[in-house]
Amino acid sequence: MICCAAGVSKAQQNLSYGEAMAKTVMTVWKDSLARVWTYDQGVVYGGLEALWKNTGNADYFNYIQKNIDHYVNDDGTIKTYDKEKYNIDNIKNGNALLMLYNVTGKEKYFKAASLLREQLREQPRTHEGGFWHKKVYPWQMWLDGLYMGEPFYAMYAQRVQDDTAFNDIASQFIFMEKHSRDTKTGLLYHGWDESKEQQWANKETGTSPNFWGRAMGWYGMALVDVLQYFPDDNPHKKELVDILNRFAAAVVKVQDDKTGLWWDVLNFPNRQGNYFEASASCMFVYALAKGTRLGYLPSSYLPAAEKGYKGIIKKFVVKDANGLVHLDGTVSVSGLGGNPYRDGSYAYYLREKVVRDDLKGVGAFIQMCAEMDMIPTMNLGKGKTVLLDGYFNHEKKYDAASNDTIQYHYVWNEDDNNGYSLLGHVFNKYGVATTFSAEKPTAAILSKASMYIIVDPDTPKENPNPNYIQADDIKLISDWVKQGGTLLLLGNDSGNAEFEHFNNLAATFGIHFNEGSYNRVTGAQFEMGAININANNPIFKSTKKIYIKELSTLQLQSPAKAVLTKEDKNIMAVAKYGKGTVFAVGDPWLYNEYTNGRKLPKEFENYKAAEELAKWLIKQ
Repeated sequence: MICCAAGVSKAQQNLSYGEAMAKTVMTVWKDSLARVWTYDQGVVYGGLEALWKNTGNADYFNYIQKNIDHYVNDDGTIKTYDKEKYNIDNIKNGNALLMLYNVTGKEKYFKAASLLREQLREQPRTHEGGFWHKKVYPWQMWLDGLYMGEPFYAMYAQRVQDDTAFNDIASQFIFMEKHSRDTKTGLLYHGWDESKEQQWANKETGTSPNFWGRAMGWYGMALVDVLQYFPDDNPHKKELVDILNRFAAAVVKVQDDKTGLWWDVLNFPNRQGNYFEASASCMFVYALAKGTRLGYLPSSYLPAAEKGYKGIIKKFVVKDANGLVHLDGTVSVSGLGGNPYRDGSYAYYLREKVVRDDLKGVGAFIQMCAEMDMIPTMNLGKGKTVLLDGYFNHEKKYDAASNDTIQYHYVWNEDDNNGYSLLGHVFNKYGVATTFSAEKPTAAILSKASMYIIVDPDTPKENPNPNYIQADDIKLISDWVKQGGTLLLLGNDSGNAEFEHFNNLAATFGIHFNEGSYNRVTGAQFEMGAININANNPIFKSTKKIYIKELSTLQLQSPAKAVLTKEDKNIMAVAKYGKGTVFAVGDPWLYNEYTNGRKLPKEFENYKAAEELAKWLIKQ
């Protein structure tokens, strides 16, 4: 936390380093990050999106949307973007476009993202299929380009359910490693020229002369970001995981033992003129930390990440007289070829300027911080799994992006207001794996779960053929709870959920959902939906005020006990049943609309409540 640094203003004492750097970004670049569509922006957007998901503070989301809206017209065209240049750098901002589309549903964002996807379809390629870095750099693949293009490519492929695209995505990493990896050190050269015609290219291998830190940083970030979207059943996924592990091993070998940092030119530590470089160091820490969190790297890499993180804070983070923090030590740019010509020599890399608050460095720093902020919490729920039911709640709709019918409404992978993606992220950052099943529950399915959420069972209005909870389901689920499972029953108000069969299950635990609609709210009079929480609440230790509207209250008998009331009405209840626990509330409640900060005034603490509920559930 920033409060560890001497002399920081009280206003920033509760901010993490990432949040403090984000405050600098949104203060210094209040109106726009740049005048043209450029990848630098996308690196910052990635950091701000991560902070938004980690905190529920919509200021970060709103800043991204404001900046993107500066460029994207209503018809999806992008100001200052020129597809015909086939510059893979211009693809990077596509991640933000897809995120905005997934959250808001506004078509202009998907249309703009589809323009970038069209560029990738037509991007010039090497003979074996690798993307050229730019049209003006023929036959060349750079490590940088993997970060600029592949995470968006993967995110788009997942969004439109184009599974075949993942083979092409994997090939880009495989080609790059095959041609640029030095077998002796494991490091990857900055660039590779298939034609071997460039002055910088080795006439036998086509590789550039040196290992530039940020280039390898881009490559590592690209790997972990792509793996986040990569389907488990794709045969190339193991190859990517193996590449990541070889990458990590090489990176840790060239980490400076004393400072935990990395050099600008990785293969010449301590050579005259070489220096510790901020952006590469941030990128390496990010890749190691995220790779570990996702389970693709062994936890033995965490000490290197933590050492690097501490070194970065000590060496590069500074504070100005106004209390804003800044990042020193980022090289502004390093490339190959062009005019004036960049020959990739050691002397060339050292000629480039080192500056403060370069957006590439700042963005990488924020992303790193957001990742490192999760490390202390990950062990709490390690090895546990929360299963979200998609059988009793099984609503479907047509999805224009994938041109297919999908399940929606209270599911993990739904980013709009009706989804549980932020609640899923909260579980994930406490180390809990999230799974989903649209099948009728069985003993085999429940045996893999520590927690099981049943939310808003369908009515015929929502599903023409609803899957009602039956007697065999009740016996299966209650036996699972009795043996130590934790069950969450999230209902809804009258007219929006099925009560009879749901209550048959709830009655096993002394809980009855009353048909009604309590805490009704008119328009934007949010205070009508407020519920205050006493300081001695057994679940919500520091949350003081939450928002729940139009819920069903609870009627309770042993073993159920109320844990939250309002006006003598039972709002939330807990029942101990055998070795297990049941938590109930008469509303889906913690879906994105009420946790993402975009709608509710800041005094409502639903995101904090989600964190405290998750921690409490884990401890059951």
